[in-house]
Amino acid sequence: MKVGWSDRARRDLDAIYAYIAQDNPAAARTWVNRLRERARAAATAPLAGRVVPEAEQPGVREVFLGTYRLVYRVVGNELHVLTVFEGHRLFPADEGDTDA
Repeated sequence: MKVGWSDRARRDLDAIYAYIAQDNPAAARTWVNRLRERARAAATAPLAGRVVPEAEQPGVREVFLGTYRLVYRVVGNELHVLTVFEGHRLFPADEGDTDA
């Protein structure tokens, strides 16, 4: 299964990179690469991710890496990452309706 990233998810990765890179650019690259790899791993069994409780949509699922939540939906033969954010935050209400 192919992995696609929404514009928002790409911006999320950029923001995560920028935040970590303030202290350690090498660690920032490693962490963002780990997040990308986690999405690829989720694509091997996309229904194994849990349904996002606050999204109230059975097709919106998530997996975790450390404290980060990678939220996605399966669209055809693609795992489409909607957003990536720290686990203490709630899923953005506007994100469940976004297809891009």
